[in-house]
Amino acid sequence: MFNFSFDKRMIYVIIAIMVISTLVQYSTNPGALFALLVSIPGVLIAITFHEFAHGYAAYKLGDNTAKNEGRLSLNPLDHLDPIGTLMLLFAGFGWGKPVHVNPSNYTRKMSMEKGEAIVSVAGPLTNIVLAFVFALIYGALIKFSGTFLLSTVGNIIQLILGATIAINIGLGVFNLIPLPPLDGSKIIMPFLPYNAKQWFRNNEQIFYIIFVIIWITGIAGIIISPAISGITSGIMSIIQMIFGL
Repeated sequence: MFNFSFDKRMIYVIIAIMVISTLVQYSTNPGALFALLVSIPGVLIAITFHEFAHGYAAYKLGDNTAKNEGRLSLNPLDHLDPIGTLMLLFAGFGWGKPVHVNPSNYTRKMSMEKGEAIVSVAGPLTNIVLAFVFALIYGALIKFSGTFLLSTVGNIIQLILGATIAINIGLGVFNLIPLPPLDGSKIIMPFLPYNAKQWFRNNEQIFYIIFVIIWITGIAGIIISPAISGITSGIMSIIQMIFGL
């Protein structure tokens, strides 16, 4: 997905404070702790498929780097990043362990820049597709399961599906923010004028700092909330039409 090129120590401290604070809140709120537990499958699915999609797209374009490093895998342990996973669990958006690619290996049928954009968009796009797939399962469950939904198991399955849908949408949209080190920064490159590209690359460290600021302050969540709400509403409207709910 992406690499941080600055000192991680401060971020680790911030994450630790956030996690400890959240756990203290959970200790007095069993419902919140239960919500955290049912979100774990969604986090594992979202990160795993997101990173796999990056590696697979690069592989299809001619780069074997991800394959050689064992990243063309659907084993969550191959893709989890400690910080990114904690952020997905506690903040609703985050990232996985970066998939290494070598754009110089991409097919010469397109520029390396376009190849990088395709590889970058593969992750977020996969998350949105997954959200739709799990929404289909959710709709089918409501339509055809009858009284099963009223059981404890049925209720837990509903919660897991709902969390999986939300987390995939959150991860996908978050990574479309056009700031390094997120996927969106590479997706927009082919569409920028030459001078803008050069300025963007020359000032990449500034964008990293901006990213950290909007992430820590919660501005990132404010920025992506309308997109998340719009995509969620759109998907659920389609599901309602499909199943007549």
